[in-house]
Amino acid sequence: MQRYVRYLAAVAGAALLGSTTIVLPALAQKKGGTLRVYNSTNPPSASIHEESTIATNMPFMAVYSNLVMFNSKDEKNSSENIVPDLAESWAWDDTKTKLTMKLRQGVKWHDGKPFTSRDVQCTWHRLNGKEPNVYRRLPRKIWWENLVEVTTNGDHEATFVLSSPQASFLSMLASGLTPVYSCHVDAKDMRTSPIGTGPFKFVEFKRNESIKLARNPDYYKPGLPYLDGIEWRIVPNRATRVLAFVTGEFDLTFTADITPPIRKDLVHQAPNAICKTVSTNVPTNILVNVTRPPFDDPKLRRVVSLALDRQAMIDIVSHGENSIAANMMSDGNWAMPKEMLEKLPGYGPMGEQQAEARKIMESLGYGPSNRLKVKVSTRDFNAYKDPAVILVDQLNKVHFDAEVDIVESSVWYARMTRVDYAVALNLSGVGIDDPDAVMKGAYACKSEANYTKYCNPKVEQLLVDQAKEFDTGKRKQMVWEIERILAEDVARPIIYHGKGSTCWQPHFKGQVLQSNSIYNNWRFDEVWLDN
Repeated sequence: MQRYVRYLAAVAGAALLGSTTIVLPALAQKKGGTLRVYNSTNPPSASIHEESTIATNMPFMAVYSNLVMFNSKDEKNSSENIVPDLAESWAWDDTKTKLTMKLRQGVKWHDGKPFTSRDVQCTWHRLNGKEPNVYRRLPRKIWWENLVEVTTNGDHEATFVLSSPQASFLSMLASGLTPVYSCHVDAKDMRTSPIGTGPFKFVEFKRNESIKLARNPDYYKPGLPYLDGIEWRIVPNRATRVLAFVTGEFDLTFTADITPPIRKDLVHQAPNAICKTVSTNVPTNILVNVTRPPFDDPKLRRVVSLALDRQAMIDIVSHGENSIAANMMSDGNWAMPKEMLEKLPGYGPMGEQQAEARKIMESLGYGPSNRLKVKVSTRDFNAYKDPAVILVDQLNKVHFDAEVDIVESSVWYARMTRVDYAVALNLSGVGIDDPDAVMKGAYACKSEANYTKYCNPKVEQLLVDQAKEFDTGKRKQMVWEIERILAEDVARPIIYHGKGSTCWQPHFKGQVLQSNSIYNNWRFDEVWLDN
């Protein structure tokens, strides 16, 4: 609460400096125009709470609102830069188990009905399972396992009641993956015709073709948004969409879609384009199905880990820009020290690792004339397919006969949830740079996003303990112990953490790319077109 009071004081102080300080920047901002963006794949639905993909989050975040959000002008998300959205203020009680939020008054859903505390209550009752069977899937249900109840006090106050303190809770609320939903709209309608309180209203979603949004004239932030609308075209072919951007058909590329080789060519062909490269907090990883042969054998799982030549893959896919790390990103707040990382299984000298892998395979009866056939499943998405091809080549160097199995993008996560694969190359997008989001989502026994069904009681207890710890130093030690166990168990080998470039035309103004997540800053309410 004190931080929020300081935030208001800073805003008020800026206003007292005089009209020049606050008026001149606004003169550069222009109203009108339609932002043209491409989406690199077909979103499975428009319902952010039911999906795990940036293909839903990026185009539809502008329809919704959060209770709080990470400041859109800051380049790095942290618990220190959380600002109001539908909640005007908030305060913890002395036990840090009750978070009370005062809500904005006069906010309307896009269909004209009033937003109230009841919408907050039912959103989180559905997310934590208190109102079951509303959504088809809840990939981040584990985020809210500590949430006991949401109580209301009139129409404009809601209190989150936790079973124990949780250091990450406010950051979870600030993620772009955590919008408030309307109680009066059916879940099935939110998948195809979403209703929100955000700066843009949903107009249409033509599968495999386009998405259209229009300015919300009743948006609760006065004077915003500047744009009249946003039009997305779904363009699966990377060469086609990049060429379309170069020729001026699009104002903005899909986030992190531009790889280093493509960026070099793009800048040559469109020298006025602006490109920025950031860490995505999206680790590329390997899923190994332990529920059926042959990978129920831990020796074979270890071979998969030892076969990985991370640096070679990074050099090919990103010209050396991606980074080697464990689950927590290398340039984030929770990175394991390099000397500790290099001692983990699978992170040692490549020659020694591959020799050990071949030796294990030969002990199991495999060799050059008796290779183990395996399909490596991956999503029909360039960021997945490119490393999958290289992974197949690396596995084949240690007596596998591997091939890539391409899975249609809209059904990918359903396949993962069913554990319908032998080996899969996956990208795990993470809404926030925090162990609760990264590790609980991927490894907690009951997490829907735990696609390998990994369950280790020691890891489970450490996940619980670190979540309660507000001392960052102590929490890091627990997080690094979890990293060690996960690597030894070959739970979900992390290949690398991705970086990618997003490009825009010079007339597109006001967007800030955030450096430790690609999921939290696509509201588009403060951007404009200067043409």
